[in-house]
Amino acid sequence: MQDFLTALAAHDFLRNALIAGLLASLGCGLIGPLVVIKRITFMAGGIAHSVLGGMGAALYYGVDPLFGALLSAILAALLIGAVRLVWKAQEDTLIGALWAIGMALGILFIASTPGYSTDLMSLLFGNILLVSPGALWFMAALDALLLAIFALFYRQFLAVIFDEEFARLRGVPVTFFYLLLLCLVALTVVLLIQVVGLILVIALLTLPAAIAGHYLHSLAGMMLGATLLGALFTSSGLALAYAPDLPPGPVMILLAGAVYVLSALFSGWRTRARAHRQAAVSRGG
Repeated sequence: MQDFLTALAAHDFLRNALIAGLLASLGCGLIGPLVVIKRITFMAGGIAHSVLGGMGAALYYGVDPLFGALLSAILAALLIGAVRLVWKAQEDTLIGALWAIGMALGILFIASTPGYSTDLMSLLFGNILLVSPGALWFMAALDALLLAIFALFYRQFLAVIFDEEFARLRGVPVTFFYLLLLCLVALTVVLLIQVVGLILVIALLTLPAAIAGHYLHSLAGMMLGATLLGALFTSSGLALAYAPDLPPGPVMILLAGAVYVLSALFSGWRTRARAHRQAAVSRGG
């Protein structure tokens, strides 16, 4: 740990990586609980994997891949939302098809890009150590947008994710906010690409939120808990990966996964213990 702290003070790229992890954690903390509560993890995965097509096209045409990722993520979110609303009976198959098409297009664009030498693995699994200052500003802007939207529409999102019928009765435009939620998931996916890549993005989006959900039962509480847990996992994973020279992204996910498994076991034990105590009290009464 001391070596990591010394290197952190000496190297800009490590400080940029740490800041990127914290910025990504804020996006995860805001959006992850909605994904977990609404149970749209598969849809979020479809959005995430479709992004490779936009990144590949951006590289092919000489555009910043982050902007390509942003545009393709929003387009994928709207397409997947339309599939969910119009073809609900076939949504799994159609989302899976969009997932595969996006990945395939991305690989073909990347393979066709003249002189392109960036490792495909860095797009799939991320490389937080290569995050540029410009990417940090881009991530900060996306975080600011997420915060602004939730500040304006928190109650509407709360109604939509917990009870759509009640929201409709209250006059909330459910379809609009559902599609907006998917677009916010798309923005968060773009935030996370720099940290853990496309393959691992769903784990960092959902695991901190799922762990927070074991102990916190309000949306605001889950958001705060998931943000803090995401910051813990990204910073700790970066520190743990430094000395053995391991890829930080997978280390972050393994750390989050291990904590999730332990938390799920403890939460299950606590629930059973509470049920046994209540049964004992009932028998005693």
